[in-house]
Amino acid sequence: MRKNSPAETELPEVNFSEEGGIRHLHLGSVWVQGSMYLDDPLRLVHEYIQRMMAWTLFMDPAGISRRQAMQLGLGAGSLTKFCSQAMGMQTTAIEHNPQVLRACRGWFKLPTDNARMRVVLADASSEIRQPHWIGAVDALQVDLYDEEAAAPVLDSPEFYADCRNLLTPEGCMTVNLFGRSSSFDQSVAKMAAAFGPHAVWAFKPTREGNTVVLAQRTAADPGRALMLERADAIQRLWGLPAAKWVRGLQKLDI
Repeated sequence: MRKNSPAETELPEVNFSEEGGIRHLHLGSVWVQGSMYLDDPLRLVHEYIQRMMAWTLFMDPAGISRRQAMQLGLGAGSLTKFCSQAMGMQTTAIEHNPQVLRACRGWFKLPTDNARMRVVLADASSEIRQPHWIGAVDALQVDLYDEEAAAPVLDSPEFYADCRNLLTPEGCMTVNLFGRSSSFDQSVAKMAAAFGPHAVWAFKPTREGNTVVLAQRTAADPGRALMLERADAIQRLWGLPAAKWVRGLQKLDI
């Protein structure tokens, strides 16, 4: 059996549970860090994870396979698998915990690195400052929580400014805000400081308490008609509930 390195022993234990045909990833606590349908590994389980794909409303669906996605925080690998396999995007995930990567490959059907997808084991706050990422990412998905899921691990104006620097002119960031000690208004204010007051959109919280916020590299409102047209294509191509997103996504003028 492989032993964890000294650095890994300081990280929370990674395990999983199963119920009703769904496998859940845990980081040493009852909090679910990601999930997978056992009979359909690419299908996105949770509503908030589906909403993390709402950036598709701001781009031409026909060209998405030529774009690049990045996830900060691998979770159960759901978004990484979906972007690379279902959508055909170049996809990179940044994950700090090697145990999470091994769990995703052993329990959650995440492939090994290949021409379309790879996982970088690194601290996200430093990795996203590497010059080769600047201006290269079209879809940035941020879901960074510790084992207690109390608040985002990275949630500062400087971090969000680094996220903005990653994005192409049409690029978007989606962020999962959840936690007993997190403050939605403060997090949104930090994003607005980095992205601009007219570039931030948000859904209402899900029943579980997850609020997904979207920030654009370049503030632009495509209008309801175009968003509904794109939503129809998104639903046909990838089975995502995009028409529902159009009804629920609100621009926040801060």
